Amino acid sequence: MGEQPIFTTRAHVFQIDPNTKKNWVPASKQAVTVSYFYDVTRNSYRIISVDGAKVIINSTITPNMTFTKTSQKFGQWADSRANTVFGLGFSSEQQLTKFAEKFQEVKEAARLARDKSQEKIETSSNHSQASSVNGTDDEKASCAGPADTHLKSENDKLKIALTQSAANVKKWEIELQTLRESNARLTAALQESAASVEQWKRQFSICRDENDRLRNKIDELEEQCSEINREKEKNTQLKRRIEELESELREKETELKDLRKQSEIIPQLMSECEYVSEKLEAAERDNQNLEDKVRSLKTDIEESKYRQRHLKVELKSFLEVLDGKIDDLHDFRRGLSKLGSDN
Repeated sequence: MGEQPIFTTRAHVFQIDPNTKKNWVPASKQAVTVSYFYDVTRNSYRIISVDGAKVIINSTITPNMTFTKTSQKFGQWADSRANTVFGLGFSSEQQLTKFAEKFQEVKEAARLARDKSQEKIETSSNHSQASSVNGTDDEKASCAGPADTHLKSENDKLKIALTQSAANVKKWEIELQTLRESNARLTAALQESAASVEQWKRQFSICRDENDRLRNKIDELEEQCSEINREKEKNTQLKRRIEELESELREKETELKDLRKQSEIIPQLMSECEYVSEKLEAAERDNQNLEDKVRSLKTDIEESKYRQRHLKVELKSFLEVLDGKIDDLHDFRRGLSKLGSDN
């Protein structure tokens, strides 16, 4: 009857990189059919997958093989005969579970077939030896020539079968050793992958701390912006005060002009001249004081404007640094996403 499919599913096929023994190399561009086949003639099981005209999986199941789930949708097994490790990526966890259960079932069937084959060989060997002894006794008794020839032929066949069985045992031992070495390499790769994950976690923690520091710096800058707003309000108040002082100065100047006119119009009031002169001097002193205050207020305004420009320059520089940090954070998140996709 030949080989017959006993289970079929669809998955993305990968093979381990033969150079690094760490990275996965896609064997198919899309999900392909992956099937278990049972060979009735040889009493053996195989996993076969074909992508177009290319055979990407041809793996005979042996009792020593192990199918390992490495994630919710990904599993792998090592094939010492093909000298590689196959990986399958499924669209759901249920498909992965069904494939793993079927792998275990086929593996157990392969073990039973192997044990049954060994029992047959041992039984045939014992039967052959017994037949050989009985044949010798019969020969002594009856001297039957054709029976002796038949027994020798059977013994030769059994010797060949025993030789093949011993060769198969050695071959299985070699396969077992190869599987152990493959498992050791896979364990080392998994450990390195875990170390890489821990490193990414540390880098993520550092970036998170840096993000918190930048947020605190933003809060400080916002506080500085509030201080700038308070300075602007203070400048507005100073401008209003200057306008009031200028208005008062104009009133004083008007009053001074009036006093001067009175001194010119009423020359006869000499007695009041000294009083008017004193009042004029006082007004001039007030005028000088007001001018000094105006200059002081203008100086304060210039200093306030300088502080505003300095704060704006610092704010612009910090925003540029912040943009660079945000770009680094985006790059780091894309790296994490890429690592998750690879896994």
